[in-house]
Amino acid sequence: MTPSDLPTFDDVRAAAARLQGHAHRTPVLTSRTADAATGAQFFFKCENLQRMGAFKFRGAFNALAQFDAAQRRAGVVAFSSGNHAQAVALAARLLGMPATIVMPHDAPAAKLAATRGYGAEVRLYDRYTEDREQIGRQLAAERGMTLIPPYDHPHVIAGQGTAALELLEDAGPLDALFVPLGGGGLLSGCALAARALAPGCKVFGVEPEAGNDGQRSLREGRIVHIDTPQTLADGAQTQHLGDYTFAIIRDKVDDILTASDAELVEAMRFFAERMKLVVEPTGCLAFAAARRVASQWQGRRVGVVLSGGNVDLARYAQLLAGQGVAA
Repeated sequence: MTPSDLPTFDDVRAAAARLQGHAHRTPVLTSRTADAATGAQFFFKCENLQRMGAFKFRGAFNALAQFDAAQRRAGVVAFSSGNHAQAVALAARLLGMPATIVMPHDAPAAKLAATRGYGAEVRLYDRYTEDREQIGRQLAAERGMTLIPPYDHPHVIAGQGTAALELLEDAGPLDALFVPLGGGGLLSGCALAARALAPGCKVFGVEPEAGNDGQRSLREGRIVHIDTPQTLADGAQTQHLGDYTFAIIRDKVDDILTASDAELVEAMRFFAERMKLVVEPTGCLAFAAARRVASQWQGRRVGVVLSGGNVDLARYAQLLAGQGVAA
C-alpha cells in the first residue's frame, strides 16, 4: 500500500453521489437536556436510523456498486459481527447479486435474522477460536466471490465518510467530532470529511475500554493486535485496525478515547429516556466519552455519530433495567 492507494475526500464526495437515492440522509438531532447537563452544544448524527439500522450500509453499498459485471455474477463474501453483515446482504439484494456472510455464532439474534432476511447465506464461526478473515478468504477463493472486509477497504472507508459529510453540511462547522471506533472504517472516513470541511475540528475516536487497541496503536505508532475484547459493544470487538484505516487515523485523528460498558448503558438509557432513540451499545461509544470530557468543550459545538441501533430487544431491556453489567 502506498499513499496514493488511500481514499481521499474526493472519494467521499463520489461515494455521496453514488449513495444518493439509496442511503437515507439521516437526521441530525439536538438535545437541550444534554446541552444543559454538559455545557456543550451537541449535534447527534443518527445513523441508528440508517437503512438496516447502521452506518455500515454506506460503505457496503458504495463498494458493491463499483463491482464489474463478472463480480456481480459471482457475488460477494463478507465477515462481520452483525452490522456489516446486514449492510452487505441488503446492498447485494438491491444490486441483484448473491452474498455469503461469515458471522459469529453469538452475534445478536436480531442481526443474524436480519442478515438472513435480506437473502444472504450465513456461515457461522466461533469468534474466540476461529479466524473470520481466513474463513472469508477461503470462501472467496473457493467460490470466485469478491471479499469486502468490514472496514479496511478504500471504497468502504469512503462510503462511511459520507456520514460526517452530511453532519457537517447539516449542522455547520464543529469544534469537535466524536466517532465510534472498531476497525476504523467509520472513524477514518469521517476524519477525511472533517479535515476537508472543518479543518479546525478536533477528531476523536472512541472504542471500548476493554479493547483499546486503536488507542495503543495511535500512541505507539504501529498497529497493535489484541485478543477479542469482552465488551457490550459487539460491533467494536475487533482485534486490530486495518492498514488503510490506521494510515488515515494516524494522520488525521487527534486522539482515541475509551468508554466502559457501564458508561455505554448510561448513554443507552439517556437516548431512550430523553431522545426516544434506540441506540445499540456500540452506537453509544462516542457520546459516552464525549459526555465524560464535556467540561473541555464548554460552549463549543460538538458532533457525535450514533453509529447504529441494531440491538436484541430482550437484551436491550435487561441492560436498561440494570441487569448484566458490572458496576
